[in-house]
Amino acid sequence: MTATICPTITAQSDDTNAYNEQVERLASFALRIHIDLTDGQLAPTKNISPEEVWWPGGVRADLHVMYRRPFEHTAVLLDLGPQLIIVHAEAEGDFKKFAEQAHDHGIEVGVALQQHTSPELIRSSLHLIDHVLVFSGDLGHFGGHADFRLITKVKHLRELKPTLEIGWDGGVNDDNARALAMSGVDVLNVGGFIQKAKDPNASYEKLVHILAT
Repeated sequence: MTATICPTITAQSDDTNAYNEQVERLASFALRIHIDLTDGQLAPTKNISPEEVWWPGGVRADLHVMYRRPFEHTAVLLDLGPQLIIVHAEAEGDFKKFAEQAHDHGIEVGVALQQHTSPELIRSSLHLIDHVLVFSGDLGHFGGHADFRLITKVKHLRELKPTLEIGWDGGVNDDNARALAMSGVDVLNVGGFIQKAKDPNASYEKLVHILAT
């Protein structure tokens, strides 16, 4: 199995100190991190603004933009220079223009599908999409559970575009990481299992070991 463990940073308020602490803690051991940004509209909570986002050099950063109108922030998101920007299929605005701008900046484009959203909604745009995030979590919060009924989306997406990178967000832990990876998920975004652990580094390494054996 070649799935990647990607710890999630979900500072659940506009407290930049909480965000900074999470980044510093996770970036000390993780090679790739997943940064949640919420607007209080698409997601019920609101955290730090894109202008306050940062991460250390040498760490790959994926931005998960849970905004109703994410493309109002395109300029600042592109200036941050992440590897990947994920917006929601349920968001409003000109996705095609955003995707083209991101690709012009050498940034990969991702789309997240909430539990009720079918992959068919994005079928016509898959040529612009590098990553699809199957979302089984609770928008803007740690928690949720891994709803294995959503694996049908993973299989459908793989049929539609075999080269697509597929991520999973929601309820990943040491009991289900292997099964999710074996079901075709490439990137396991992990929130509470790592962030709430007494030893986050040990929890991360445990998941990495599970996928390597």
